[in-house]
Amino acid sequence: MFCVIYRSTKRDQTYLYVEKKDDFSRVPEALMSGFGKPQLAMLLPLDGSKKLVGADIEKVRAALRDEGFYLQMPPPPESLLKMHLENHKKV
Repeated sequence: MFCVIYRSTKRDQTYLYVEKKDDFSRVPEALMSGFGKPQLAMLLPLDGSKKLVGADIEKVRAALRDEGFYLQMPPPPESLLKMHLENHKKV
């Protein structure tokens, strides 16, 4: 199984995975309008030969099969204050 990965033009570090190039028929319209014009990032085999950065390959496969797409969002921003407080408690 292959997937096609698109980069969002509206949201930094946000990627949309679909099964076929330029086929967004199973992606909800509200998601597409918030995503912006998709920019092709890469084609990727989902056979486990390559690792995905920031996404679990099994979750991607399941989402593509069940929903027709997978949306990869950026990780939440680090809270430096929270990290400082947690490190201070350990001392």
